[in-house]
Amino acid sequence: MTKNTTSRRQLLKAGLAGAGVAAAAPAARAQDFVTPSMLTPGKPFSGYGMPASYEAGVKRLVGTPGISPGTGSSRTPLEMLEGIITPSGLHYERHHNGVPDIDPANHRLVVHGLVNKPLEFTMDALMRYPRVSRIHFMECGGNSGGNSGPNPPQLTAGGIHGLLSCSEWTAVELGPLLDEAGIKPEGKWLIAESADAANISRSIPLAAAKEQALLVLFQNGERLRPEQGYPLRFIMPGWEGNLNIKWVHRLKVTNLPGMTKDETSKYSMLQADGKARQFNLVLPVKSVITRPSGQMTMQGAGFYEISGVAWSGHGRITKLEVSTDGGATWTNADMPGPVLPKALTRFRLPWQWNGQAATIMSRATDEMGNIQPTHAEWVKAFAPGQAYQNNGIQCWAIGADNSVKNTYA
Repeated sequence: MTKNTTSRRQLLKAGLAGAGVAAAAPAARAQDFVTPSMLTPGKPFSGYGMPASYEAGVKRLVGTPGISPGTGSSRTPLEMLEGIITPSGLHYERHHNGVPDIDPANHRLVVHGLVNKPLEFTMDALMRYPRVSRIHFMECGGNSGGNSGPNPPQLTAGGIHGLLSCSEWTAVELGPLLDEAGIKPEGKWLIAESADAANISRSIPLAAAKEQALLVLFQNGERLRPEQGYPLRFIMPGWEGNLNIKWVHRLKVTNLPGMTKDETSKYSMLQADGKARQFNLVLPVKSVITRPSGQMTMQGAGFYEISGVAWSGHGRITKLEVSTDGGATWTNADMPGPVLPKALTRFRLPWQWNGQAATIMSRATDEMGNIQPTHAEWVKAFAPGQAYQNNGIQCWAIGADNSVKNTYA
């Protein structure tokens, strides 16, 4: 059930008036407005700007290393961020054998296989091609996997869902390069390969790669960071993170998928009937409330803004609903914009909390009509332990003691 509620402006006015958010200022003299920072010269210029020292706690959540120190992930602290753009230094990481140190002067991109004219590009050569800039999210296929277990993990929003980020990517479109190489009629697939020690490689349907793939050189206005694939990254917007090959050095046109280790031993989805889904390419519609969220502490009854992000590999988010009563009723949240295809969309809803226990959750719908399932619906479709592409609705239980905990509603 979806209900219409008091307008945002009315609720803001009523909520702020009763919450003590703003207080009347006492009569003041001119000298009362002189602060210590106005009496001392500030620090000089620097060659590269850094966040304020008071924001030192806003950092990636680094997980326990895997088999080797270079295997594992770090997560974006979603609950500490605003808007839709993730700062480059906070973009999540997922590595299978560390971050290679690649000199761009020596790096090459080879396009070969079922083509009429194999091509080799230096980075300087690619820089001469026309570029496009687009805002897209990126999400690891294993994001939110913690919510696949029998007990909800008591972590922050970033700790559960932080293998998710969104950037402005500036790139050369792959399509014209494939046209330049000339695809042979039997060419149906493209295998993209990384130059890292894990030799990550994935197969992509050629028609989709020609239409959508980007060869990324810049992220958020500056050259790619090493952990994001410097000097060149292959990106399929809205597709599973592992398909967005970092440090890409080879693109091979083939007639069949490569059945590589990275698309057979991992990234398949075991269903409840015992059959496994393979080539789970496009990411499903999803959302998460980031404020209030797990491990936060409420400040007592009063006015709050519920806020979070939604995204879908199928295109734009067209509807975002929020429930504050465990899913009994739903309210359409504001999406102030921008609302872009295959990008994070910020949503907001003013809420007057009465101080009693409540369960809040969000539900997203995309332009293809896909609706985010409940946690129970998602779990029912897959075998125990299956953790890829978990897009079940995230529920936060707010207690009368001001706690915020992860829960399966």
